[in-house]
Amino acid sequence: MPLILIAMLAAMYFLVMRPNNKRRREMQEKQRNASSGQTIVTIGGLHATIIDSDDTTVTLEVSPGVMCVYERGAIARVLEDDVEDTTVPDNAAELTEDQPELKHTDEKSDSKDADEAAGNKPRNDGTQN
Repeated sequence: MPLILIAMLAAMYFLVMRPNNKRRREMQEKQRNASSGQTIVTIGGLHATIIDSDDTTVTLEVSPGVMCVYERGAIARVLEDDVEDTTVPDNAAELTEDQPELKHTDEKSDSKDADEAAGNKPRNDGTQN
């Protein structure tokens, strides 16, 4: 019986704990080696480029001229150089000119208009319709 318990603990170590420790060490190494010019993703999902760094913090450019300072531990992953550039062009507003205008409808105002058309008068006693 004790041999089975020891075998199960050893199997759990090699199948669960060891791979997790290896992944954690690799992530810490990537965070330490992140340097200027690399594109990263933070743990919050922010895509940015590293502008400057020191031992504990990195300065990120999230859009042209917008800088933020983050802890190194906030780096979730370092993107490879072959990732497509996701910057928004200066003329981004012109890209949507050919698309038709979408009209936003508010359900409350629609039902209010329908009530008024049907001859129903709104209540003024403070309750909702």
